[in-house]
Amino acid sequence: MQLVRQTDEKAAERQRRQRRQHRQPRHPGGRARAVAAVLVIAALGSACAAGSEDRGGAGRTGDGGGGGGGPVESPSGGPGRAGPGAGAEAAKKAEAGKKADAAAAVKAQALRAVAAKKWKLAKTPLAAPAPPAVKPKIATRKGFEVTGGASLPPVFTNVPTKEKVVFLTIDDGAEKDPELLRMMDELKIPYSAFLSDYVINDNYAYFKKMQARGVSLHNHTLTHPYLPGLSYEEQKREICGQQDKIKKRYGKRPELFRPPYGNYNAGTLRAAKSCGVKAVPLWSSEAFPDHMEWREWDRDLHPGDIVLTHFRGKEDWKGSMPDMIRNVMKTITDKGYAVAKLEDYV
Repeated sequence: MQLVRQTDEKAAERQRRQRRQHRQPRHPGGRARAVAAVLVIAALGSACAAGSEDRGGAGRTGDGGGGGGGPVESPSGGPGRAGPGAGAEAAKKAEAGKKADAAAAVKAQALRAVAAKKWKLAKTPLAAPAPPAVKPKIATRKGFEVTGGASLPPVFTNVPTKEKVVFLTIDDGAEKDPELLRMMDELKIPYSAFLSDYVINDNYAYFKKMQARGVSLHNHTLTHPYLPGLSYEEQKREICGQQDKIKKRYGKRPELFRPPYGNYNAGTLRAAKSCGVKAVPLWSSEAFPDHMEWREWDRDLHPGDIVLTHFRGKEDWKGSMPDMIRNVMKTITDKGYAVAKLEDYV
């Protein structure tokens, strides 16, 4: 019985040793390596999560909040959109443009002062303001109406504006003084020419040079007749014939027409309209080399006034074309006005 008990005890001891061996790793470093593996896997998982937050998830652009939402604007604003700095950049460019324009205006006026001294003007002509973005509405002056005139080109002596500007216009074309071309070009004084063919046909080239300097050429009839004394058909030949001449010689059919002596009737305006005329500017004052003549009761200039003069020389009046410009510009400048371009307003 004792032998059996000893045998049983030995068997039991063997079983206990076997159980202890199963509970312990066979290699002493196995547990450490297992722990390290767990830590590496955890670290890799954290890195992947961080990358996913930065990219907004696989295959998507991040939304900046780590949640994989909508696209984030790129620094340049992304396709089709301006970035957050675009407004500031545009403002800088606009400000730079204004400064450049101001500098150019100062330079232009300095050059004009030099030219004024060269041409012996009493004062440097004032610079005209920028032309209006929208041209003013022109209507026939009260007292200048004709029967049925509501649908006809307006007849006016003044352009509606609050700016202190006037408009210089020169009629017929008899005198062709080359000094006038140089003077007006160097002084940068705008003016408009209303031409009659019978006095320009001996030198069309002179007015071509004028046109090349930015002067607009308009209609003053073929032969400068007293239009109300003519029939409708005769008036139409005078006006439309000059439209054709100017188109042929200078490439453009005028839209402005001035009747000789400022005289017209309903037939004049109907004929003018049939030839493509849009407006009929007359004048409120007239310039000569030695004086001014006024049509207004106060004998003064007003904003938007149209000033008339003529292509004449010393054989017709007391001075040359440059003398006339010196006189009229002294009057205009002394009264605080600048000369603007009529076509910018009409």
